[in-house]
Amino acid sequence: MRMSGGLKLLALTLGLTGIFAGCENSPDSQPDKWIRPDGQVWYPQERAPAPAPAAAPAKPAPAAPAPVKPSSASAVYYPSGHAEHAALLVERMYPSEVVAGAPFEYMIKATNVSPTTVDNIVIDEVLPGGFTMTSSTPEGTRRDGGVVSFNLGALSPGQHKTITIKGTAGGAGTIEACARVYYTLPVCQTINVVSPALAVTKTAPAEVLFCDTIPVKITVTNTGTGVAKNVVVKDELPAGLKTVDGKSVVEMAAGDLGSGQSKEFTLNLKADKTGSFKNSASAASANGLSAKSGETTTVVRQPVLAITKKGPAKLFAGRPVTFEITVSNKGDAAAANTVIDDPVPAGATFVSATDGGKLVGNSVQWAVGSLAAGASKTVSVTMNVPSIGTIKNVAMAKATCADQVSAEAGTEFAGIPAILLEVVDSPDPVEVGGNTTYTIVATNQGSLADTNIKIVCTLEDQMGYVSSAGATAATVNGKTITFAPLASLAPGAKATWTVVVKANADGSVRFGTTMTSDQLTRPVQETEATNFYR
Repeated sequence: MRMSGGLKLLALTLGLTGIFAGCENSPDSQPDKWIRPDGQVWYPQERAPAPAPAAAPAKPAPAAPAPVKPSSASAVYYPSGHAEHAALLVERMYPSEVVAGAPFEYMIKATNVSPTTVDNIVIDEVLPGGFTMTSSTPEGTRRDGGVVSFNLGALSPGQHKTITIKGTAGGAGTIEACARVYYTLPVCQTINVVSPALAVTKTAPAEVLFCDTIPVKITVTNTGTGVAKNVVVKDELPAGLKTVDGKSVVEMAAGDLGSGQSKEFTLNLKADKTGSFKNSASAASANGLSAKSGETTTVVRQPVLAITKKGPAKLFAGRPVTFEITVSNKGDAAAANTVIDDPVPAGATFVSATDGGKLVGNSVQWAVGSLAAGASKTVSVTMNVPSIGTIKNVAMAKATCADQVSAEAGTEFAGIPAILLEVVDSPDPVEVGGNTTYTIVATNQGSLADTNIKIVCTLEDQMGYVSSAGATAATVNGKTITFAPLASLAPGAKATWTVVVKANADGSVRFGTTMTSDQLTRPVQETEATNFYR
């Protein structure tokens, strides 16, 4: 096959026997090439055998019959003549015979039998003498030399187009119509052009507590076509945020991402402080792609507890004491599950509590619940401290995600000295000349030891001093008996002294006793009456 001007020129020569006579290039005189009027060269190819000539009609039909449907066909494969190597199959479909002067039609069908598109298909139909073409579909272009040219354009694999030619034969005999086929069989190369593109999305909670782990999800997607090579996602965390393992810059390999493919990563972050944290993630690939996510904002809040405790600085032992406890939330988030815990100190016993406080073990507890930011709660507890001394009462408060806080109140419990002075005579009455004994008892009924307890006794004229004894030694000066001071008398303790007196004269006499101590602000006096008789 020879090429001229880059166009492959092929020809089909098909015969209509028994119908037309006279073809400029008959099969017996077919040249090795054809030259079109426009200078294009084409080469005839192997033809399908023409049908046997039909017998000439006895005489022309007197009237023009209707068009006759094709009843014969011939076909040629181009360019080789064999189907296995062909690009085009050109078929001619025509009636086996027609009546002279009567209109008829025939068809030329071109089919692309190759696996690729065949371009620039042109079929030149060489009309023989004796045939008059009246119309064609599609309409052809008439050229010199009785040629009608049909430009079929391109045919994709399997596609076909058909030319229908209508006309009449002038007289009896045979005639042969010839077709020349031209086409371009392109040598094509398909290069796949792709456009990969990256998109990054990042999600994070809008608000968390300081003690919470912050879950962050980053998704990178190839939204284009083709492969995004060796994609790496990067997240540079703002100051105050780190991963749970302490990283502030995180790089994650997503590998190669095909079209529409995504890779998701999850980060768990912790905040070093409260505040608002804004952040975005980015992605880049080895083939020059890059993308950045939208900015996320996470606000980290924390409840902050404060506690105070108030109580009296000093009380007397045995008196109930009430402590007031106030817990406040100074933070910017609600303090959930707030609990106040107030252990009962040693030496004290629980009496009561307000606001539902309960004694649990040896501690008074209040379940406050959720304490809003800026809110406070005040409770109180009453205890009893029977002994003297100073107790320290420490109350604590805790809540979810809040540091535990504590407050202390100290109270000094003082004792009260309460000495009972008793003087009893025995016997009474006393006969003159006889003796009676006065028993002096000092009892500390208070809660504090009394010190430097001093007893002084006085006698009237009818009474005579005989003897004395007791907790301390006595000194007698006339009618006055003075006992040495007792250094200390503990709460609940007793001290006893005795004075023996002789009845010197009759009458109703009085035995006077005076007691002083460091704790007594004024002396305690006791008088015992005794009847002396004759």
